[in-house]
Amino acid sequence: MTADAPGEGGIYAAYAQPGADGRLHAPSFERNHGPIRDALVARLAGLTGRALEVGSGSGQHIGVWAEALPRLDWTPSDPLARHRASIDAWTQVTGRRVAPARDLDVTGDWSAVADLIPLSLIICLNVIHIAPWRVAECLIGGAGRALGPDGVLVLYGPYIVEGRHTGEGNVAFDARLRAENPEWGLRDTADVAALAREAGFAAPEILPMPSDNRLLIFRRKG
Repeated sequence: MTADAPGEGGIYAAYAQPGADGRLHAPSFERNHGPIRDALVARLAGLTGRALEVGSGSGQHIGVWAEALPRLDWTPSDPLARHRASIDAWTQVTGRRVAPARDLDVTGDWSAVADLIPLSLIICLNVIHIAPWRVAECLIGGAGRALGPDGVLVLYGPYIVEGRHTGEGNVAFDARLRAENPEWGLRDTADVAALAREAGFAAPEILPMPSDNRLLIFRRKG
């Protein structure tokens, strides 16, 4: 994720309303964290090593991942200072085993997380449709370099699948995004898979999720 993605206003203005302790509350958290958690546990329960969340936002999700997948050492990241403050505040309140948030801009050199490499898992929720396509290119290319031989990349959000929207809500959402910034918009899973293939990943497992979202799981080619 890069600092020109939304977070301080625009289409996600309602997202950034901190409480007295600085914690932000993502409206989608209560709707999506359970199904995502269950899918991750079913497929990644045996994974060990270091895990990085890119674009952690409010910081609510990573505590769930840390509790559900305790064999991994979890580090959140976000380029926005207000988000990092919220992430760390959520960690303090929940007491989950999560490292302090890192200031990572995926379009840069990834030096902020160099000490964590090789990683076992990179997970990124709801980012590449609210950022320029270059962010997807840098995220997936960077993951290809940062993950170890058995590493896994997980992406979540609304997607176009085989050239078609998966629901009327996504049609409207895509239009709103493109109206706010022509460089944003829902991405086609085929285009994302092509980037991943160039970065050394096999074809993704694509899982339907609530609200016409998708979970994409990429594994390194054997």
